[in-house]
Amino acid sequence: MRYELVIFDNDGVLVDSERLSNTILAGYLTELGHPTSYEDSLRDFMGAAVHRVHDLVQARTGQRLPEDFDEVLHSRVFAAFERELTPVEGVVAVIEKLAADGVPYCLASSGSHERIRVGHRKTGLDRWFRHGEAESGAGNVVFSAEDVGRGKPAPDLFLYAAERMGVAPGRCAVVEDSALGVQAARAAGMDVYAFTAMTPAGKLPGATGYFAAMAELPGLLGRSVA
Repeated sequence: MRYELVIFDNDGVLVDSERLSNTILAGYLTELGHPTSYEDSLRDFMGAAVHRVHDLVQARTGQRLPEDFDEVLHSRVFAAFERELTPVEGVVAVIEKLAADGVPYCLASSGSHERIRVGHRKTGLDRWFRHGEAESGAGNVVFSAEDVGRGKPAPDLFLYAAERMGVAPGRCAVVEDSALGVQAARAAGMDVYAFTAMTPAGKLPGATGYFAAMAELPGLLGRSVA
């Protein structure tokens, strides 16, 4: 493998959270008077930081969401995580292979650090990822949109992760499952492999490669980079 860093998205790639979180988000927005279906939520917010929800609601309706929106949303999502969250099938084997092969990896998510910690603690992925400063030779650091000014589809988060890990963008491979994430990775000048378990390839344009099962990912990552 000639990639020097593999950057994982979290929701939908490491933890099987997209169905849970988007069901809750759609229900809460509808409850607040902004009718939103599960499909609407996937289309508009999958892969995005929570500020996008505020921005789109205000742009479409001229109304602001309640001041405690984030707090209430997160409490509902975290409660669902504690009840139901599981790792994405096959992803632990992928991480184990990267670790065994000595390939540095990290996480770059639109979610908050707290959301990531809650999900990883529930699923056992906290064994493989840690919060904190990147150290020379360490590759399992967690980065969040909270660490930068703009979330996906801006490239800032991926560029920040690469910088902190000391790897040039062109030597990075990103693993994503959302259109916003694919856009962000391409804007950062990185190869990006799109996981199509929830979103068909046709809705994830621009990816370097596509895979429907985690068992396929190591073979894709084995490709040489230009």
